[in-house]
Parts: sequence; structure tokens; C-alpha cells
Amino acid sequence: MKNIKSILLISIVMGASVISSAQTKPQNPFGLVYEDAITENLPGKVNIHAAIYILNGIDIAANVYTPAGYDPSRKYPAVVVAHPNGGVKEQTAGLYAQRLAEAGYIAISADAAYQGASGGKPRNVDKPANRIEDIHGMADFISHYPGVDANRLAVLGICGGGGYTLKAAQSDKRFKAVATLSMFNSGEVRRNGFKNSQLNTIQDRLKQASDARAQEIAGGEIMYIGTGGSMTEEEAAKIPTDLYREGYFYYGKTHAHPNSTFKYTMSSLLDLMTFDANTNMNLINQPLLMIVGSKADSRYMTDEAFPNAINAKSKELFVIQGATHIETYWKPEYVNQAVNKLVDFLSKNI
Repeated sequence: MKNIKSILLISIVMGASVISSAQTKPQNPFGLVYEDAITENLPGKVNIHAAIYILNGIDIAANVYTPAGYDPSRKYPAVVVAHPNGGVKEQTAGLYAQRLAEAGYIAISADAAYQGASGGKPRNVDKPANRIEDIHGMADFISHYPGVDANRLAVLGICGGGGYTLKAAQSDKRFKAVATLSMFNSGEVRRNGFKNSQLNTIQDRLKQASDARAQEIAGGEIMYIGTGGSMTEEEAAKIPTDLYREGYFYYGKTHAHPNSTFKYTMSSLLDLMTFDANTNMNLINQPLLMIVGSKADSRYMTDEAFPNAINAKSKELFVIQGATHIETYWKPEYVNQAVNKLVDFLSKNI
């Protein structure tokens, strides 16, 4: 048990820091926490429209971004944007959705079921099947949104949303083009640990997850990963991996949002640890773009998946020189490169 607790330390302290640092609501009237976010809907500008729709009996909270001069009687290409693990639509997913709308696309980002402002109980269930269904559900909703050309639909997944996007696109051919940014294979990491650091505790953690599920079914307390603990900024600065160190500051400090947390039910590991975004990559026959930072310590996941997309109509690995994983979420010079590449890719394929 001591070993398991130490293994979970990073996710625990990150979750705690996010909760403690995001006690006040963002000042932006739409709750957006990214730079240059929309503060009001003005004629002739990109606008944001809050939406609620039902997916498998659960209320899903979404934001739809429409281009400047949006006319619902016209037809626009559209992009579904899937947020990172622990993230919400008001953070980097919203930033990329807004930038795509600035380029003329209708874009949607929604909080995952059981997470953020979306419904579903217990809270913070984080199962791959749910996240994949969320992406299908965004496609359902946006395909019928006024002005959307359903035949020109693409998907962008960021971090964990990127892994789930690969899986969703394997079967959902409504997506005519597929893109990922800083792809994170949630199943591989939950099973093996980041960079295979937890291989010797797989069975112990599966037993812990099994016990947590049994406790839930019996009506007992729901067990969570990513709660409790504390860490000073000085201690956080010493986290050895860029992903978790920079993630601490992004989610807990600079881009904190009250709905964003790394807390998830321990029983979710039963599903997470048997999932792998890298399986059946040969089913992707759409054009594929995978974007990753050259300094991202998570890059190995993109490098593993990309060669396996052997049936993609076309595919490109775009490396942003100098960027780490988290820096692709917010740093203007890297976001600009990613957006420019995305727009070029989408203009050729949808």
C-alpha cells in the first residue's frame, strides 16, 4: 500500500493544488481562462454560444464558437475539439476552438460526461468508453447546428482527448480529417505508468481498483485518485518531469478553473488500464495530422501511434521545435504554429 501511495503522489498533489487554487470563479464572463479569450459577443467578431444537449441521458455542457460574420443560412466546415484529461472546455480546448473559429470554422468543445459542467454521477468518472462517446456526441450535436456542413467535419483531440480522438476516429467516418495535439495515451500511462515507471505495480493497482468498485456497488464511499496532499510552489518546481511540473502550474495556477481537476474515481482504472489508444490504428483511413513538441516528454506516445496509421489517406507528424507538452496549450509562439498547421491541414482535407 505504501508503494501504491507513493506512485500516486504526483497526481494527488496536482489534484489538490488545482482544487485549492481555483476556489474563485474566473473573471471572464464566459468562464474562459485562456489568453485573448472572448469577453463579449460582438457583431462581426467570433462569438461563443453556450449549449446543453443530452447524451445517453446526461446533460452535456458545450461551447460553440462561430466565425466572424456567421450566417446560419450559409454552410461552414466544423471541428470537434476534445479537451485534455482533467481539463475543461474553458482552457486550452476553448483556446483552439476560438482560434479555429477565427479561421472560419464552427468549432465545438464540450465538457466530458461526469466532468466539468456536464452531468453524470458519481462525479469525475473517467472511463475511455465515456470519453470516446463524448466525441461521437459532439459530432451528433454539431452536425445539426445551424450553418454546419456535416460533410465537412473534422476532429482535434488535445492530450488525453487526443488519444480518445484516435480511437473515436477509427470507427466514426463522419470525421473527414483527424488531428491530435500533444497526444496522451491514457490507458498506457494508467497501466504502465508514465514512461513505463509503474510496471511492477500493475496487479496491485488493479486489485485496488477492483476493491473500490466493490465498495461502490455495496453503497460505500466512492474512492478517488487525485485528492488530498499538498505541495508548495518550490516543491512543485522540483518535479522531474516537464509534463507534471508544468501541468501543476497550468492547471493549478496560471489557467486554473474551478471545474478542472485531476480527481477521478479509482474504479475507473478497471477500464483505463485495459485501454490503449494505439490499438487498431490501421482503421484510421482519414487524413491524419499529429502535432507534438520536440521537447515534450510525452512525445513517445505520438511516436508509438503515428507509424501504425498505415491506412491513413495521408498522414503527417508536425513537430513544434522547442515546445514541451504543456507549452503547446498556451504559449503564443507554439499555439500559433499549431493553429497555422491545423488550418493548412483542414483547408486541404475538409
